[in-house]
Amino acid sequence: MYEIFEHTADLGVRVHAAGLPDPFAEAGRAVLEVIAGDPGQVRLLEEVSFEIAGTDPEWLLLDWLAEVLAAFDLKRLLLAEFEVTITPVGLRATARGERYDPSRHVLAHEVKAVTQHEFDLHKTPAGWEATFILDI
Repeated sequence: MYEIFEHTADLGVRVHAAGLPDPFAEAGRAVLEVIAGDPGQVRLLEEVSFEIAGTDPEWLLLDWLAEVLAAFDLKRLLLAEFEVTITPVGLRATARGERYDPSRHVLAHEVKAVTQHEFDLHKTPAGWEATFILDI
């Protein structure tokens, strides 16, 4: 589960999840919603794989979000579905979505970056919580 909130001139996202790697998939879905508005407009036509090295979950999440944004910025991929695995040496993920088609997709925001300002991933009694700010 995630929520998007206003933050100065940016948008913030807060993710709540039962266990790892769930915050990673939820964060990816939140980024899609910020970019595309309605995630339901994205069909699952293409599949891409990601591998990110690292052992610190917080840095892995930051790098993961940068990769999701890069997929849109560089390949115009709107990614809507995520399967993420955390391994002892990093993250592996498969994401599905489709290329941006201006005749079909209405974009909501241009996301420039995920900032480190207020970036946080921590364990809670209920599971995991992540907070991040998107520079729009």
